Amino acid sequence: MKEMIKLIVIIGPTAVGKTKLSIELAKRFNGEIISGDSMQVYKGMDIGTAKIKKEEMEGIPHHLIDIKEPYESFNVAEFQQKVTEWIKKISAKGKMPIIVGGTGLYIQSVLYDYEFSDAPSDEDYRNQLEQLALHKGNEYVHELLKQYDPESAERIHPNNIRRVIRALEIFHCTGETMSSILKRQQNVPLYDAAVIGLDMDREVLYERINKRVDLMMKEGLLEEVKALYNQGLRDYQSIQAIGYKELYAYLDGETSLEEAVETLKRNSRRYAKRQLTWFRNKMDVKWFDMTQVESFEKKVEEISAFIEGKLKIKANR
Repeated sequence: MKEMIKLIVIIGPTAVGKTKLSIELAKRFNGEIISGDSMQVYKGMDIGTAKIKKEEMEGIPHHLIDIKEPYESFNVAEFQQKVTEWIKKISAKGKMPIIVGGTGLYIQSVLYDYEFSDAPSDEDYRNQLEQLALHKGNEYVHELLKQYDPESAERIHPNNIRRVIRALEIFHCTGETMSSILKRQQNVPLYDAAVIGLDMDREVLYERINKRVDLMMKEGLLEEVKALYNQGLRDYQSIQAIGYKELYAYLDGETSLEEAVETLKRNSRRYAKRQLTWFRNKMDVKWFDMTQVESFEKKVEEISAFIEGKLKIKANR
């Protein structure tokens, strides 16, 4: 039997410390990092997506960052295909592929052989739903999804209107819900993977999220959003990202800057909660508590030992 490619996966909610850990593990296990974040693919969206800075990379190659323009779409099937290619390339060089990110379904689609391309489409129906969203709002279309596929409605945020519409389109074309199609997928692992989940005390995590948003604002998030806004970019998948849509509301004059920042913090906290729920319910994860930040080195040792045991390899120390 052909030996499976070894793979390290680091998941967890926003602001939990995935980036810092990934660099340490890449150094120890001779790795290259693949972003598992559905929004870091977009150019010019650096601060709001918490994209790693060049100086933070410490020479570790990073992939699947800045590969799309903000007006382009990006979906789970394309992510699956690109990540699969990168895993093969990195492994062929004798290096360790390390996926780092917080987009649950995207990462799950790579670990297990999910089929996304088979579901049929209906362009007329899709256009109807897009018009409905335009005239009656995203919430209205999301309510339709709730009626037909409550599980998908729970998982997909109303502002991710493209995925809401796709879920409705699948039901319209097949009479079957997207969630039942996903359940039917065979959860047969494609890789010899060590999946590491990072978590921390909820209050500590929420405080970190609030501070991160304040730091993003200091680093120029508003200017970054203004640049997109001034290009006339609107109603694109990228602009639905947390950190962008809230500040668009401010730039549209719908809310004050202070209110927009508070909404951004609240939406980020809610997103972190949804991420954790997804990872806990859908994936086989070894969890590590990152609450005690001062014991980071010790935590890296503990996680490295887990990887060594799981993948039967030795770390560079």
